[in-house]
Amino acid sequence: MAALLHSLNLSLRNSVARLLGALMSLNDPNWGKRPGGNQGPPDLEEVWRNLRRKFDGLLGNRGGGGNRGGGDSERPISPKNLGSGAVVLAALVVGIWLASGFYIVNEGQTGVVLRFGRYAEVTAPGLRWHMPYPVESRQVVNVSQVRSVEVGYRNNVKSKVLKESLMLTDDENIVDVQFAVQYVLKSAKDYLFENRSPDDSVLQAAETSIREVVGKSTMDYVVQQGRADVQDKVHKLMQTILDRYSTGILIQKVNMQNAQPPEKVQAAFDDAVKAGQDRERQKNEGQAYANDILPKAKGMASRLLQDAEGYRQRVEQEAVGDAERFTLVVAEYQKAPQVTRDRLYLDAMQQIMSNNTKVVVEKGGNSLLYLPLDKIMQMSGGTDASPAAAAAPPNTATPDAAAARSRDAFRSREREQRP
Repeated sequence: MAALLHSLNLSLRNSVARLLGALMSLNDPNWGKRPGGNQGPPDLEEVWRNLRRKFDGLLGNRGGGGNRGGGDSERPISPKNLGSGAVVLAALVVGIWLASGFYIVNEGQTGVVLRFGRYAEVTAPGLRWHMPYPVESRQVVNVSQVRSVEVGYRNNVKSKVLKESLMLTDDENIVDVQFAVQYVLKSAKDYLFENRSPDDSVLQAAETSIREVVGKSTMDYVVQQGRADVQDKVHKLMQTILDRYSTGILIQKVNMQNAQPPEKVQAAFDDAVKAGQDRERQKNEGQAYANDILPKAKGMASRLLQDAEGYRQRVEQEAVGDAERFTLVVAEYQKAPQVTRDRLYLDAMQQIMSNNTKVVVEKGGNSLLYLPLDKIMQMSGGTDASPAAAAAPPNTATPDAAAARSRDAFRSREREQRP
């Protein structure tokens, strides 16, 4: 212990001597001047003696220094003064050593303390302290910083890395894909100690994930329809891989910058895409035409079916009515055959004449008899008929009046024939 203190004292005295020499060179105007005014280098032995005296004075050896007669004899340092000075120096050194353990962790950062090079603990933001080196050390990691890695290009989409960007799809086509991945740290301990190079792991996981997703998809799906779906699948697969390897990384977003066929087949692919768009447009036009025609056709078919059903019911009802009327006529015919024949004849003539307004009857030779039935019907309607009834078309007002007159004539004729 004494030898250690002695060596420490010597090294400290040498350091202080060099420091005091530098100060004296700045403050002493006679530094480097010989007696008599001649310029020259200083006397090194005299400088050393002066430094020894000043340093001994600092350590409490107040009796040190030359005698009044200018002698160079020095008094030796006492063990008591040497021990007290060593204690002060040791305390000062220990204080400085302990103070070196203070450190500050800013907001958004995480401190990781290592004890003899091995993980000890994680510290939160604020003023922290750890055992100084070589017992403990620290590393401060920014966990809020958004980091990014690029796959298929570097710094610019035009500066492609074909080794990473060219991929094979499920339909045996080659597609050129560039995308960027943004991530943050969720565990500083895993990020520092679980993997040798976690940032390279992100790049490898990104390339592996995109190749797997693209390899299970068609080219049209990757380039056109399913870009958002591809990004989501790559995001989930990357996070699964990184969690499996305990990288302490959280994927925030996957941005697909570009997805297209290789440049050599770009023109042919554009033609194919245009043809596909034309096909879709024609399909949409055909579907719109079908949507316009089919409802009309269905409505027309439904109307025809309803008309046919109505016609069927009307014919059936008319047939039933005719059959019932014929049955009634047969019964009446059996009672009075002549009267029934005359009535049938008159009804037939009434039905025929009701649709005609003029009748020409041949009456022997070349003479013709003209019967203006429309005027006869108007006259037979009576003078008390309203002008609206007189002005009505013959086809609408005359059948009922003619039927009434026929019935009256038939009844009068039937009364005349009775005995």
